[in-house]
Amino acid sequence: MQAARPTRAEFQVRPMKVLVPVKRVIDYNVKVRVKPDQSGVDLANIKMSMNPFDEIATEEAVRLKEKGIVSEIVVVSIGPQQAQETIRTALAMGADRGIVIVTDERVEPLAVAKLLKAVVEAEQPGLVLMGKQAIDDDNNATGQMLAALLGWPQATFASKLEIAGDVATVTREVDGGLQTLSAKLPAVVTVDLRLNEPRYASLPNIMKAKKKPIEPKTPADYGVDITPRLTVVKVAEPPKRSGGIKVASADELVAKLKTEAGVI
Repeated sequence: MQAARPTRAEFQVRPMKVLVPVKRVIDYNVKVRVKPDQSGVDLANIKMSMNPFDEIATEEAVRLKEKGIVSEIVVVSIGPQQAQETIRTALAMGADRGIVIVTDERVEPLAVAKLLKAVVEAEQPGLVLMGKQAIDDDNNATGQMLAALLGWPQATFASKLEIAGDVATVTREVDGGLQTLSAKLPAVVTVDLRLNEPRYASLPNIMKAKKKPIEPKTPADYGVDITPRLTVVKVAEPPKRSGGIKVASADELVAKLKTEAGVI
């Protein structure tokens, strides 16, 4: 069943709620280690943090709230119980409440999109604002799948976002420069790195975040089967770069690029 699309009149009389999905990932400053059996990435004693793209989405939602465009920011995370820590970070930045869908299983983008669709139907937000991708798997698929499942407009890779009434105007970076789109709300918008610079949470806000509610849920509560459809065969580190060589002339360089490197 598709989520009901709010009418233009409803947007004018009711405050807009924003849903921000956030993911718990290995901190971007940490060097990733592959398990000896190559079954995955070693997470033991590794610092985890919010996915940087999701942090940017959270910051943008808070800025919209500061402008009076948004009345409530709901943050949702899917993952182990420790995902609550990621939600607390978003709450300290200015979000109002959180939902944690607890599972220790590996959740693929389609299953994530189905869970988010169920959350959207329950919460009825006017906008889903999310990172364009997660830095752990780099799939860049969840936002697009969610928009398709909901039947909502989508705008991806947003580097600028403006909202006026029931229309979101999104500037996105493309190969040829900048592209500007308008989308009727409700819509799904995925954000890029240049949208904003996330704030650091102040100590008072960190303390306040401890009192903000986080509602625990499970995939079964939403009736979503998260059984993986893909099997990870092997995870391996990229090959180490070999040292460079010196060439005597430009002709030798061109010859090596043709015969040895095969790049020209």
